[in-house]
Amino acid sequence: MLTINNKKALFLVSAIALSACTPATDNNATSETTMTQIPQTNMLEYNTPGQTDADHLYLEEVLGDKALAEVKDWNTRTLDKLMADPLFTQLQSEALSILQSKDKIPYVSYRAGEVFNFWQDAEHVRGIWRKSSLESYLSANTQWQTILDIDALAAAEEKNWVYKGVDCLAPDYVRCMVNLSDGGKDAVVRREFNTSTGKFIDKGFVTAESKGGMTWLNENTMVVGVDFGQGTMTDSGYPMLAKLWQRGTSMDSATEIGRGEQTDVGYWASVWELSDGRHEIFTTRAITFYDSETYWFAQNPDGTIAPGKKLPLPLQSSISGEFKGQIIVKLAEDWRDFASGTLVSFAIDDFMADGKIENVNLVYQPDEKSSIENIGTTKSKVLLSIYRDVTGAAYEFDFNGEQWTSKKLDFPVNGSVSIGSTNEKEDIAFISSESFLTPDTLYVYNTQTGEKTKAKSLPNWFDASTMVSEQFFATSTDGIKVPYFVVRQKDIKFDGTNPTLLYGYGGFEVSLNPTYSATRGKLWVERGGVFVLSNIRGGGEYGPKWHQAGLKTKRQNIYDDFIAVAEDLIAKNVTSPQHLGIEGGSNGGLLMGVMYTQRPDLFNAVVCAVPLLDMMRYHTLLAGASWMGEYGDPDDAIEGAFLRSISPYHNIDPEANYPEVFFITSTKDDRVHPAHARKAAKRMEDQGHAFLYYENIDGGHSAAANLKETAKRLALQHTYLFEKLQRSK
Repeated sequence: MLTINNKKALFLVSAIALSACTPATDNNATSETTMTQIPQTNMLEYNTPGQTDADHLYLEEVLGDKALAEVKDWNTRTLDKLMADPLFTQLQSEALSILQSKDKIPYVSYRAGEVFNFWQDAEHVRGIWRKSSLESYLSANTQWQTILDIDALAAAEEKNWVYKGVDCLAPDYVRCMVNLSDGGKDAVVRREFNTSTGKFIDKGFVTAESKGGMTWLNENTMVVGVDFGQGTMTDSGYPMLAKLWQRGTSMDSATEIGRGEQTDVGYWASVWELSDGRHEIFTTRAITFYDSETYWFAQNPDGTIAPGKKLPLPLQSSISGEFKGQIIVKLAEDWRDFASGTLVSFAIDDFMADGKIENVNLVYQPDEKSSIENIGTTKSKVLLSIYRDVTGAAYEFDFNGEQWTSKKLDFPVNGSVSIGSTNEKEDIAFISSESFLTPDTLYVYNTQTGEKTKAKSLPNWFDASTMVSEQFFATSTDGIKVPYFVVRQKDIKFDGTNPTLLYGYGGFEVSLNPTYSATRGKLWVERGGVFVLSNIRGGGEYGPKWHQAGLKTKRQNIYDDFIAVAEDLIAKNVTSPQHLGIEGGSNGGLLMGVMYTQRPDLFNAVVCAVPLLDMMRYHTLLAGASWMGEYGDPDDAIEGAFLRSISPYHNIDPEANYPEVFFITSTKDDRVHPAHARKAAKRMEDQGHAFLYYENIDGGHSAAANLKETAKRLALQHTYLFEKLQRSK
């Protein structure tokens, strides 16, 4: 299988988001506003003894006694307040019922005639990895065979194991590397497992806890990129080199294949299984989050590995798969005669022959209102989900040896269409369709025959017949039209009193598309809340240019877009500042921090989850150095000045009137350091501002290690929102 590393996964938190449309007159994200934009601030200084930046550094000690004592005090105060509200118990029960329901769709991967699924419910809190036949899966009563029970494993080993996926060796998929995380961290332990016996292999491949990865070259050889000891990890905390590891030998004796630089984001090793069956070693050197180089390492007849040969591709591009000898590449910059955002291909054998790429073929070129969302490759077709004004459709593509052809597939187009699991060896693909008010339906699509079969669908978790979803466009400060969706009860009055939650992310080219959120619909909209999803710049809704319009010192565009959506909601009398709340996590948590420091007058509630908030030290904390391609370098004179001007931690004003912010983070988050939330909360406490704070001791970057904890977090958030935003009684 061709394994492509998705660098965006190093950062992202899952967006918990749940259309008469006003057409955009101009969605050209490359406006003239490309100069350095530094918001006008007072450049606050914190010189009071005990309240300086230096005084707060102890909060960066993740497990420090003083830091945890502070956290526990904040947790107790918050939990005592929110859990005392009778609404909390109702919301928690409803959320847990949905999360643990056996009516959820068991999403699967398809390998060698069987489907594989990871499942969590009330009896399997940590989850089970299981399999079935495709025929049984398509039936009303699927018969599952458990392969690995994570709850039982955690109990037997007295560990807080969280399942983080598997990598299995084709073609029989019996030998698998299972990834296990302690409490939800990104760093995992990798252990070789036999799916036939249901046991871990004695003296099999095992790694210590580390970020990175490993993949099969053959039954007895792994290509590995993990922490090999001192000097083998980048400043961002990811592997800096790749090695070839033979069965029965110690990792210390593994042979180095290639390496990057200390200042790189990471160096990712992989094995590509081409469509003709060859296994080839490739590595990706991520110089920044968006600039990367890919190398091919030929295998000599004597088993040694030749020096790497770099693919002559633009730095801002990503490889999306291989099909009929063509390597598919998505461009994030103009290259040759192709515009940024275009999908192209070239012959891998031509490159391997002389190290050059002569002929490049056009696969698909989006227009200014379109973007490619995801790609899947099967034995006979390449599948794409293509979005236009944030509404998706599915297409299949084929290559006849000279050019690509395409055909639109018959799937619903009123919301999101996603290409799910695909396998280059099989013609079976999984495609799902959903909208804000239509539950997700999963289809099995045979790319050889064109046969489409409905596999599974979600139940109606809330009464959508009383609701409506609409799309609107707000005008940002530079004239750009910013799309957003409003999901509401049909009969609400536009009198400015509706409790409204505005969600945003705005970064890393991540698109927020219309999706069915059972918990959002049940807990919020069904109770009269209005949910708003913003598609601000920094995301990928209109391709790379939409994202790049908010990079580094242009980031104020993102924040102006979000403010424009908030102001448009108020102008339409959907809500008012007293009843308007906002939510975002991770990069969206930074967005929340900027919003409550720049425009506290617009909002009465802020859910600031697993956030970045200290933008002058973010690059020194955990994986922070890897994101300088997105945010800029705090040590650079121009970029640092901009970051200081928007850094929420450095713009908390003792004279300001802030809403009571709700900070949510996780002690076990080894991606975004919990010190960001801790330090912002401490500064607010120093100045006497009201805030709520909840730090889950486990949970990783999603702030939840299991379904019960997720339900608790959702109940806490929504209790807070209703307390702050509901109409006066």
